[in-house]
Amino acid sequence: MTDGTIAEDLAKEMKQTSVAEFFERNRHLLGYDSKIKAMLTCIKEIIDNCIDACEEMIYKSKKKGKDYVLPEINVRVRKIGGERYVVRVIDNGTGIVKGQIPHVFTRLLYGSKFYKEKQGRGQQGIGVSAAVLYSQLTTGKATHVVSKTSLRSPAYFYDLRIDTSKNRPEIVNSGMLERFKWDHGTQVEMEVVGTYLNKGEKSIYEYLRRTSIVNPHVRITFIDPEGKKIIFPRTSESVPKESKSIKPHPYGIEVGDLIRISKLTKSKTVKSFLTQEFSRVSSRTAKEILNKVGVNLRHMPGKISRDQAAEIVKLMQATKFMAPPLDCLSPIGSNTLRKSLSTGLDAEFVTTVSRNPSVYKGRPFLIEAAIAFGGSLSTDKQVKIIRFANKMPLQYDAGACAITEAISGIDWRRYGLNQTGGRGMPTGPAIILVHMGSTWIPYTSEGKSAIAHYNTIMKEMRLALQDCARDLRIYLSRKHKALKQQERISTFIKYSNESVKSLVILTGEKEEGIRKSFDKLIESNTGTSLAEAGGSEEEKSKSNDEFENIDEFIKEGDE
Repeated sequence: MTDGTIAEDLAKEMKQTSVAEFFERNRHLLGYDSKIKAMLTCIKEIIDNCIDACEEMIYKSKKKGKDYVLPEINVRVRKIGGERYVVRVIDNGTGIVKGQIPHVFTRLLYGSKFYKEKQGRGQQGIGVSAAVLYSQLTTGKATHVVSKTSLRSPAYFYDLRIDTSKNRPEIVNSGMLERFKWDHGTQVEMEVVGTYLNKGEKSIYEYLRRTSIVNPHVRITFIDPEGKKIIFPRTSESVPKESKSIKPHPYGIEVGDLIRISKLTKSKTVKSFLTQEFSRVSSRTAKEILNKVGVNLRHMPGKISRDQAAEIVKLMQATKFMAPPLDCLSPIGSNTLRKSLSTGLDAEFVTTVSRNPSVYKGRPFLIEAAIAFGGSLSTDKQVKIIRFANKMPLQYDAGACAITEAISGIDWRRYGLNQTGGRGMPTGPAIILVHMGSTWIPYTSEGKSAIAHYNTIMKEMRLALQDCARDLRIYLSRKHKALKQQERISTFIKYSNESVKSLVILTGEKEEGIRKSFDKLIESNTGTSLAEAGGSEEEKSKSNDEFENIDEFIKEGDE
């Protein structure tokens, strides 16, 4: 028997842990589990916010009928000794109002995107503040932030740390600057401990290159630790469609969601609460559901019981509703993606597809895919897989990602690529790209490196990949036929001179007349004269100089 003092002593030791303290001790959950990945993640989290801010600036300017500038992002990584680097990123986006700057960069789970049902790059309010936390943990230095919201407003700067015990900003220094690179935008500069890779799958260079592929309206300038300047030019002047915020769909909510929203709603009755706070719920349907639950239609939303909420959710998910609105999504677009890939890659063939949106757990999503083949791409290695979520690259945890599983589950031998046993990663001179856009990407962890394996999502990925694969098969089939035709013509031309001489002997006709007949025969079958196809007399016996452009044959076959 105990006298209870042990429990009392334990009770004295208990205290609440802030979210900042939790991630301070578990930074691997956010993608900071290695020095290579940590450095990349810091830049990734900043650029996520940069592109969103740049696009927001464009959308707001267009609504007000004002001129706008396309996104510009400058990235610089400077080595200061050992494994210490200074990372600086500047954008020409909206900027951040003075009072919000400390909170945006130092409070985890603080932001405007968490409750918005619209496609965007950030969605948890953790990203950039986690990068500040990593910098603080590894170097002890404050993060320097400068922001300017308009041509006439001054630029404000803050040197910030995070008070992890309270998840609050610690302002080391602040002030006002006379100059900023652009009329508006934000600059973030932090010192980090990391490992810099010049090139490769997990390098900063590759991350920026891939970012430019699916964000072709953005111009990115990168200065590496050696001072080398690399520009990823914009390949499109058109701005992506703006995604609209929508209400949660009944199929995507749970009991806790309903109760939480009922406490926050401005609706006066439970009936108006259901119709105004959720997508596709009509007044008639709301009335039917509430009557079945036995809740008065004029009941206040915040006073429904947990049992009533559970019954409402159950009935809502058993009711047939229209799919949620799809204007919350902003696809890259098949044509834009094809142009971007064709510009950035030396490939002989590129095909793209943008699937119609679908829905998982009440949340809209769309899948886009592309295959680039041939050209300078390696022929004897596994195809390169490029994964994206909400227009940002996924460079880690490929084995745990739904995209990888969707690709490996297709029999690529049917479409012209090599593959062992009809399963696994194919080999050949190709790049396979898959992009998922959604109001809420189901990442496998807070590190946002891989997409979870939902059956509906996997199905859409496979369908998009198969659409592209069929185009590849058609192209390769036409290419094969063109090569065969080229071989036949080459052989015919190779022996034409000997054939003419033999026919002269056999028929007694003049050589000039027989050669003209051969010329007409070749021209009628190939559209090319014997002289054009065979060249000089010395070249007529060669079999590999006549038709160099197989793509022309394929094009003619299409026509």
